[in-house]
Amino acid sequence: MRGRVKVLSPEQVGDVAEVFRLLGEPNRLRIVLACLETERTVGEIGEALGLSQSLTSHHLRLLRTARILRAIRHGRHVAYAIDDDHVRDVLHNMVAHFTEPHDHGHDHSHDHSPHEEP
Repeated sequence: MRGRVKVLSPEQVGDVAEVFRLLGEPNRLRIVLACLETERTVGEIGEALGLSQSLTSHHLRLLRTARILRAIRHGRHVAYAIDDDHVRDVLHNMVAHFTEPHDHGHDHSHDHSPHEEP
C-alpha cells in the first residue's frame, strides 16, 4: 500500500518544482542517470555523455545545490553520486515507467487532450 503524500508548504512545493525543472534539462538528466548506480568523476561523466568538462561542472554545481547529487572526495579527486535513496527511488520509478510496456489495460477511450471537451 502506498503512503499518503505529505502536505507541503508553498516553499516546499517550490523546492520540489525546482528539482523537476532541473531534471527537465536533458543533459542534467543524463548526468543524474549516469550517476544512478555508481559514483563518477567529472571526467568520466563528460566523456560518457560527450560534454565538455566546464559544461559538466556547471550542471553538477546545480545538481549538488538542489541536493540531487552529492560530491564524494577521494584524495584529490571528486566523484558524484545520487544524494540519497529518495532521489534514487524517484529516478528508478520514472525509468521503469517509461521502459515497461505502456498499455496497462487502461481504457483510453476516456482520455482526452487538454484542449478537447469530454
